[in-house]
Formats: sequence, C-alpha cells, structure tokens
Amino acid sequence: MGPRKAAEIFLERHTSAASFVVTLYGSLAATGRGHLTDTAILSVLRPKAKTEIIWQPKIVLPRHPNGMNFKAFAYDGKELESWTVFSIGGGALSDESGNPVGVEEGEGVEIYQMNTMTELLAWCEEKGKSYWEYVQESEDSNIWDYLEEVWLTMKAAVQRGLEEEGSLPGPLNLRKKAVSYHVRASGYTQTLKSRGLVFSYALAVSEENASGGKIVTAPTCGSSGVVPAVLYHLQTTREFSNARILRALATAGLIGNIVKHNASISGAEVGCQGEVGVACAMAAGAANQLFGGSPAQIEYAAEMALEHHLGMTCDPVCGLVQIPCIERNAFAAARALDANIFATFSDGTHRVSFDRVVEVMKETGHDLPSLYKETGEGGLARDYHQMK
Repeated sequence: MGPRKAAEIFLERHTSAASFVVTLYGSLAATGRGHLTDTAILSVLRPKAKTEIIWQPKIVLPRHPNGMNFKAFAYDGKELESWTVFSIGGGALSDESGNPVGVEEGEGVEIYQMNTMTELLAWCEEKGKSYWEYVQESEDSNIWDYLEEVWLTMKAAVQRGLEEEGSLPGPLNLRKKAVSYHVRASGYTQTLKSRGLVFSYALAVSEENASGGKIVTAPTCGSSGVVPAVLYHLQTTREFSNARILRALATAGLIGNIVKHNASISGAEVGCQGEVGVACAMAAGAANQLFGGSPAQIEYAAEMALEHHLGMTCDPVCGLVQIPCIERNAFAAARALDANIFATFSDGTHRVSFDRVVEVMKETGHDLPSLYKETGEGGLARDYHQMK
C-alpha cells in the first residue's frame, strides 16, 4: 500500500516524464516481490512511462528499513527529480525528516492530545467515560461514518474469504484453509466450534490479503485478519449491535495509534510483534469493551495481548505474507479472546502497564538482528531455503 501510494504521489508530480527509475532498499527490496511491491508500483507508473525497478536489499537507508527512491527523467535524459520516501507500516509514508507524506490537508494535525494509555486511563477514571468516548470527543462528526466503512470492509473480507477455495498465489502453492475450517467447526461442540470459527474468520481475511483482495490495515496488511475475526465472531454469536461494534473499533484504533506513536507497527522495524502483536492488543481491548470491561480491564487485556507477543520475529518464507503470517493471525485472534477472558476475571489491577510493554516492544524490536525483521533471510525463511 505504501509503495503504491508513493508511486501515485510521484506520478502526479511528473505526468509528462519519459521514464522512471525506482530503487527499493533494505527489507522493502528483500521481500518486495513476495509482497507484490513491484506489482503495486508498476501498476501506477508503467502505463504512463517506461519504468525500471532496482533492488538493493543489502543497502538500508538511515531513516527506516523500508526505503524507496523515485527518479523521473525527461525525453532528453535529464533527471527531473530524485525523491526518497519510506513506507513505515499500515500504508503510511514519511520523508527523510520523519514528516508524514501524502496526507490530506488537516490530516497531519495532531488529533489526540493524549498519546499514552496511562493518560487515557486516568482521563477515563476521572470523567467516568470509556476510550471510545475520548475518540468521539477528539475526532470530528464523520468518524462514525468512517468506522462504519471500515467495519463493512472487514465483514466483506471475511465473507469473501469464506467462499474462496484453491491455492494462494506464489511458489509455495499453499492451499486456502478458511472454507474447510469454517465447515469443520460446525461439527464440534460449542467451545471447539467457537474457536474453529474464529480461526476460519482470521484465515479468510488473511487469505484475502495474500491474494491481493480488499482488506483493512489493522494495523497492517500482514496482521489484517485478527481484529475482523474477533469482532465478526462476537457480532454473529453474541448479536452485538453495529453501534457497539463501531465503538469497539474506535477503541481498537486508539490502541493501535498509541503503539504507532510511541513505537512502531512495521515488521521491518520491530518484527512481527509490531504487526500481529499489536493487532492482538487491539482486538483484545475491543473485545473486553464489548463485554462491559472497565477502562482498567480493557487496558489489561490489551497489555496482556501485546506482552505475550514480545520478541516475535518477522520471517516470511519467500517474502510472501503466507507462512507463518496467516496462521499467526488465526492464533492471535484466539489469544485476543483469551486475553479478554483473563482480564474479565480480574479487577484490572496488574503490575506491568500497557505503556511499559510498548516501550519494551520498541527496545526488543531494535535489538533484534535484521535477519528477523522482514528481510526473508532468517528464521523460518532461512530454514525453508535450506530445505529446498
């Protein structure tokens, strides 16, 4: 998403260019083919002008592992512009100074004055309100229309994924599992059926993502199956109203924003803990709110979900968002529901705060060797190549 958006921005500046050269650096180059990065860029630029992509996986730019450089050339060969930009996770872009790129007018303005869970929890306790009400007070009136669009897109991804059969694109020839898991779940007793359905919903969205379908970054494409799986399951089994689901989404988004603001949601920067781990935290907090959890219990559910993903590596086999990414979405969805139950049995009191876990996640991510941060060179990715 980020590279495609960057290509669109650059093309808008050079609609009459004769050719383009795009250089991908670091993790973006190492797993770019598997993530369809080149396909996304070429789909924008190649219809307009000759486009060449240069792969530089061994060169990591200082700002972020996911660096790109776009160059536009005139018909006489003169370079019109050289632009370096970074894909920082969830489709977001930043420039070399860390400023956001490609945001609409007003989008760059800081919406939330509180950027830690500690501040928000204190606000909730003082005001007698919940996290979604802070979102409502901070955003403009169209936030609920936006979240409704998000929810409809999430549900559609689940439903499409439950109908799709066959294999995922790419050299792994991985068969889609959502349909079979959904069918088999109906044959089990209630507890196992519930778990099987959650698995199937997460698989459905993750397989849609791996197939290039329309999904919601929550917080990223690679972790897009967790939040919709949990909320879809709870709405279909507990009959929660759309209004309550949208409030839960507001809380989930707030949790994700806290991590993005204070750490990272980029697998290339902090490993899969920043993607699937954060998605699990978002889903756990949302679920706990739906079940009537207090602000303290919601914070605890989110903290637990993220804490138990600390250190998770990002090691996509062949650079594809398939192994181990798809199964991780299914397991994280189940873990989010477990974190919700655990927090519900408590009074919300615990020693390690969500903010502390976010801080540790950032430190852990930076300490991880680059092999384990979306380069496709270490962990499961390396073992697979050895087997081949």
